[in-house]
Amino acid sequence: MDIVTDTIIILVIVLHLYFLYLEMFMWHKPYGRQVFGLSRAFAVESRTLAANQGLYNGFLAAGLIWGMIAETSAEAILSFFLVCIIVAGVFGGLTVSSKIIWVQAVPAAAGLFLVLM
Repeated sequence: MDIVTDTIIILVIVLHLYFLYLEMFMWHKPYGRQVFGLSRAFAVESRTLAANQGLYNGFLAAGLIWGMIAETSAEAILSFFLVCIIVAGVFGGLTVSSKIIWVQAVPAAAGLFLVLM
């Protein structure tokens, strides 16, 4: 892989670690509520669901890290996890907010494009 591909994939990893942090630890706090536009009551009620979602984002980041350091099958590993992120981003964009497509799916699609080139 080249430096542009590595940079894009690292960006996607950092974004998903940030999503993990927001959803697992900041969801019910003022900053998290502001980022997601949540009322205090809803944030408190849905805290466990958000933490579960954050954990999944952490697993996606872990998969990309694995793909970056793998000595064999790196392209297949990265492609699988990038496609997972694209699907999750498109689904979130269609069901929650179109902003999710731009923040999650587009960077992953750029990474997938570069990995497959």
